[in-house]
Amino acid sequence: MMAAVDTCPKPVVARIQGAAYGGGVGLACAADIAICSAGASFSVSEARFGILPAVIGPYVVNAVGMRQARRLALGCAVIGAAEAQAIGLVHEVAADEAALDAAVERCVQQLLAAGPRAQGHIKALFARLQVGPVTPEVQELTAQTISRVRATDEARGGFEAFVGKRPPPWVPAA
Repeated sequence: MMAAVDTCPKPVVARIQGAAYGGGVGLACAADIAICSAGASFSVSEARFGILPAVIGPYVVNAVGMRQARRLALGCAVIGAAEAQAIGLVHEVAADEAALDAAVERCVQQLLAAGPRAQGHIKALFARLQVGPVTPEVQELTAQTISRVRATDEARGGFEAFVGKRPPPWVPAA
């Protein structure tokens, strides 16, 4: 399930309210964008049961970094929304449920304004990148990718819409 969320070619938004423990944290970390209410809480709680967060581990490490992931998994601490945002587990914290709904809707509208195939290409490319030096191999990968994607119908339509000062073809007319 975590891999399906992570590799989905469409953007995945996690809307979190209440408690997200164990696999809930994993889903939040595997999602592309995570938004929670101020009352949300999070815990990588597996060690409390004598097991480890093996399945969610890579997604937690990718979201919050190795040191924070170790701290969360080893200590099973329960953290609040503000700390979750500070360490990168969530992107945005909304004051209450109504604000959470509004934040998710704003996010979805932003996502719908972007090219859907471009978003899939972004996710595929970013899955192949690592934090670190931009090597000649990375330069070649990115040059080949943009060359391939710029030749698509979606890219042509997006550029034509930009130059023509009109919405791109994937955005429904208002």
